Amino acid sequence: MSDLPTMPDTPSPENVADQSAIPQAVIRPRHRWPLPLPLVWIVPLLAVLFGAWLAFQAIRERGPTIVIAFKTAEGIEPHKTKIKYRNVDVGEVKSIALADDRSQVLVTAQILRHAAGLLVADTRFWVVRPRISAGNVSGLGTLLSGSHIGMDAGKSTASQETFVGLEQPALVDSDVPGRQFILRGDDLGSLDIDSPIYFKHIQVGQVAAYALDADGNGVTLKVFINAPYDRHVNIGSRFWHADGIDVSLDASGFKINTQSVVSILLGGLAFENFADAIGKPPAKADTAFRIYADHTHALKPPDPGFETYVMVFKESARGLSVGAPVDFRGVVIGEVVAIDLDYDPATSETSVPVTVRVNAARLRARYGRAATAALSPADTQAFLDRLIQRGLRGQLRTANLLTAQLYIALDVFPAVPKASVDWSKTPAELPTTPGSLQELQVTLAAIAKKLEKVPFDVIGEDLHKTLQSANKLIQQIDTETAPEIRAAVADARRTLNAIEKTMAADSPLQQDAHAALREISRAAKSFRVLSDYLERHPESVIRGKKADELLTVDPAAKADAK
Repeated sequence: MSDLPTMPDTPSPENVADQSAIPQAVIRPRHRWPLPLPLVWIVPLLAVLFGAWLAFQAIRERGPTIVIAFKTAEGIEPHKTKIKYRNVDVGEVKSIALADDRSQVLVTAQILRHAAGLLVADTRFWVVRPRISAGNVSGLGTLLSGSHIGMDAGKSTASQETFVGLEQPALVDSDVPGRQFILRGDDLGSLDIDSPIYFKHIQVGQVAAYALDADGNGVTLKVFINAPYDRHVNIGSRFWHADGIDVSLDASGFKINTQSVVSILLGGLAFENFADAIGKPPAKADTAFRIYADHTHALKPPDPGFETYVMVFKESARGLSVGAPVDFRGVVIGEVVAIDLDYDPATSETSVPVTVRVNAARLRARYGRAATAALSPADTQAFLDRLIQRGLRGQLRTANLLTAQLYIALDVFPAVPKASVDWSKTPAELPTTPGSLQELQVTLAAIAKKLEKVPFDVIGEDLHKTLQSANKLIQQIDTETAPEIRAAVADARRTLNAIEKTMAADSPLQQDAHAALREISRAAKSFRVLSDYLERHPESVIRGKKADELLTVDPAAKADAK
């Protein structure tokens, strides 16, 4: 309940008198300053002007719109993915759409005005995302910030607004000093993007791109050699695969060659120059070179004086391979180009035609240093005819006992049958002679034929009869002769025992012999005394001893008497 007094619903006379005594409030209008009508619109006008200025700045900063074609839109988002040049934002992706043939993704991007000069014909774009290639890891920063589109400004002066994005990042910026070269080979091997390139075991560049040739018979690589090493690439440079460990086991022996630990694991390329190419001017950019399989083939010296011939062997060519050397008395004058098989239905024989490339000029130089000039075809044929008449032949020989590798040796064999060359055939066929192994096989075959004529059955029967006769003789000796021999041996043993007893020191024979020897000794002494006396008294032989001498006793005789 409220304690306030309540006003009556109907006024009473007393209330009316009281109300007349209360003062009444007077309403006065508020004073306002009068403003002119244009000033009312100042604030909205300022807002409009500020917005127009912002729009002008946006239009002023906005550059051209470009379209980039990619194979896929992985990692690209509209209004979020940035375009960066040297890690500086120069644009933003606005939209993504499929091409009409649905083979590509068209990315529309807005480029800032200050970066419009970078949009030239050879400008490159690619998506920067985490990648692992050739042992290198790139784009790890995008794991947190997200993918972005990388940009490399070209050097062209023609502007462009449509581009084809790269599937792989550009490994070398266009402003990096160095030069790009083209390499062509039979296959890619273990190479990949960013595979290293070595010169004198120093990494001087990397593989930038590769593609299969249109005919499918080889591959083409783009490589970049950094400055200042690019000046070592001249027209005589040779490139080869330096992937892993180059192990060769051929006619020359066992060889191991490698560039570095990285090349062992990931592969790479290497190049080197011939001694006569050192000092030549550097090769121009985009010069094409061939990739060789290994170091040996790459540095094989060029020799334009080779001629192609065929040598037909009627023996096994196992161990002979393409590239095997052809030498003359240890001097390499050619190599094997091809090895085939040929069947002659007339004779039902199979032969092995071997195609070789031989430098006849080098062969001539071995015979005479004065005749090393270039030979005409007619001179070459006449020269080889003379050598063949002297016995020049091709022969398969073993170059390495460990690998059983063969090579072709040209040598003079005076005892071989005469032969000639039909120069109307192309290529001409040079005569051959069986190798030492083949001769050994022929000799063994002849020995085997002679052994086949030996009547081993008859010899075996005679030997069996002889052994039976010998067995009977042994049995007869064992049954008849052996007992007699054993009895004779027993008698001989008894005789030896009796002789041993007789010759013993205490035997009667030994005692009697000792006594006889003593008597003989006494007699010898007595005879010596007698001879001494007669020598002194020779007259006693006639007169006899004197009486006083008979009384004298010789001390020696007395001792002997005792």
